[in-house]
Amino acid sequence: MEHELIVLPDQSSLAARSAELVAARARTAVAERGRFTFAVSGGKTPWAMFAKLTLDDVPWSSVEIFQVDERVAPDEDPDRNLIHLQQSLATAPARVWAMPVTDPDLDAASEAYAVMLPDRFDLVHLGLGPDGHTASLVPGDPVLEVADRLVAVTQPYQGHRRMTLTYPALARADEILWLISGADKREPLAKLLAGDQSIPAGRVQAKHSTILADATAGGLEP
Repeated sequence: MEHELIVLPDQSSLAARSAELVAARARTAVAERGRFTFAVSGGKTPWAMFAKLTLDDVPWSSVEIFQVDERVAPDEDPDRNLIHLQQSLATAPARVWAMPVTDPDLDAASEAYAVMLPDRFDLVHLGLGPDGHTASLVPGDPVLEVADRLVAVTQPYQGHRRMTLTYPALARADEILWLISGADKREPLAKLLAGDQSIPAGRVQAKHSTILADATAGGLEP
């Protein structure tokens, strides 16, 4: 997959530029098709983006937000991505489709969430871990080989099992937006740009890929 790389000076610039890009994509999608389908990963960088995005001109009532991944944890657990997403959105009236990670039957819950996914995503946001993982597609997990389901549940990773979109689901994206920051992302970013499939992120496929990275991740700062 070809990547368009844009390196920004710092995390604040990264959040601002990504918010501008998302807002523009949302306006275009709503004008052309009546809705904007957006899948969002966890992490601090996207929450900063959303904080700026809520101040922009976005047709929120026509925005549908899906979760790329979520930790299997109670609703009130601060590790839940959903809590931070809702806080970042504040009063923006987007429709949020939450992953049903509190369901006692996680396999059935994954299948139910898959049914709710759109046939295509206008935009999917992904991050990149120091180990090369993206979404909750982590090195060595059997979920990496799932080809017949759109949503699956991982083995425990950093204290939690996770529900995640699989590669076939990510391939529904018209565009992937990667937000990458920090010096510990330099090596995996280089591998991602090289198409190195030894890291999970390197196996993602979509119609178009835009990478926004801060200067430390992009190797422009020592």
